Amino acid sequence: MWPGEQSPTGGPDPRQPNPYQQPGYHQPPPAGQQPPAPWNAPTVTSGGPPGGGPGNGRTKVVAVVAAAVVVVAAAVTGAVLLGGGEDDEARPGPTASSPAASSPSASAADDPRGGDGGPEPTVEGWTVVANPDQGLAFDVPASWAPQSPSWVTYVAEDDDPEEKPLVAMKAPAVLKEKWCGADGDRDGYVDYTPLAGAGTRGNGGARSTEEIARDDSANWVYGAFTQPDRDKVATEPVTRFTTDSGIRGSLATSRSSGVAKKGKCDVNGKATTFAFKSSDGDFVSWSFYGAADVADEVPDATVREILATVREYTPSDS
Repeated sequence: MWPGEQSPTGGPDPRQPNPYQQPGYHQPPPAGQQPPAPWNAPTVTSGGPPGGGPGNGRTKVVAVVAAAVVVVAAAVTGAVLLGGGEDDEARPGPTASSPAASSPSASAADDPRGGDGGPEPTVEGWTVVANPDQGLAFDVPASWAPQSPSWVTYVAEDDDPEEKPLVAMKAPAVLKEKWCGADGDRDGYVDYTPLAGAGTRGNGGARSTEEIARDDSANWVYGAFTQPDRDKVATEPVTRFTTDSGIRGSLATSRSSGVAKKGKCDVNGKATTFAFKSSDGDFVSWSFYGAADVADEVPDATVREILATVREYTPSDS
C-alpha cells in the first residue's frame, strides 16, 4: 500500500505515517466532519498570498463517497473537480508493487471510460477518459492510466490547515504514477510523484473563459511545483482554441523557472488549461499539468493532441 492509503478493513493503515507529512496525500477528516469540496471549488485568482510550505510534492487526491462525502486518503493521482454523485464510491489507490497500476474498477460507475454506453476514443490506439458528472471526455495515449470518475486531484497552499483547493480536476488520467520517488522527510517511506496528469472540472463562480485559462494553469504550476514562490510562475497570453469536435474556448499555458532543487523530485513544471462554456451554458475546463525541463517531459505537441480530443457526450442512464 502507498502511504495514506485506505487499509483493507476500511480505516487508515496503522503501519503508515501521518499523510500530512507526506507529499501527495490527503488526511481523512475526523469522524462526523465534512471535508472541503474541491470538485466545486471556484477559480482562484493567481494573485493570492503565497504559501509557506517546503517545495515538495503537493498534489492531493480524494475520493467522493455516497451521501457522506468523506475524504479517503489515497495515492498521488486521483480525480478532480466537478462533483460526485450518489453513485460515487471510495476505492483504494494503486499499490506500490504495481508500477503501472491504476485505481481498481469494480463497477460501471467506477469505469474510467464511463461504464457501459460511455464514449469511444476518437484516436486509434488511445484510451478515452470520461467525466460523466460533467458530460466531458477526452483521449490519452495508451501509456496513460485513467482513474475512476470518483477520484479528485487538487492542490492547496502548503500552510493551509483546511487545504482549501486552489484548483482541482475530476476523473483524470495520469502518466507514470511512480515517475519519481524519494524519502524527502526521511521517515522510511518513499513518496511518489507522477510525471503528468490531465482532467476536467466545472468552474462555478468564474467570470470568463479567459480568467479560467489564465488562473487555473498558473495555480496548477504554483500549487504543484513552486510553492511558496509565485514569482517563479509565468503565464503566456491567453489565445483562442477549437477542439476537433468544434468546441471553442480560451487556452493558456503557465510554466515555472528556477525551482530550487531541494530534493530529488523538485523540478520545474508546466500546465495548460482550456476553458469553455458547455452546451448547458456552464463554465467548464480541461487541464494538463506535468514536470518540465526533464528528459521525459510530455511534449507540448502531445498536450495539444490530447486537448484536441476534448468533447461533450451524453452519459448513459444505465
